[in-house]
Amino acid sequence: PTQFEMRQRNEKFAKDAKAGKKPTHPSRLEQKAKQSPLNLWVLAVVMFVVMGGVIFELARLVFL
Repeated sequence: PTQFEMRQRNEKFAKDAKAGKKPTHPSRLEQKAKQSPLNLWVLAVVMFVVMGGVIFELARLVFL
């Protein structure tokens, strides 16, 4: 994009922001607020432990 196009986009963005419209990209603070407090790998480990226990318990009941 040329400098003229970027200037036009910046002016439109500033005008929309002043008008109260949402910016095109959420701020870093908004992204952090929406993020889960647990990491994905922690959730995966907990699910593995819980589901693995259920599967082993069912296998023990069926085969023993």
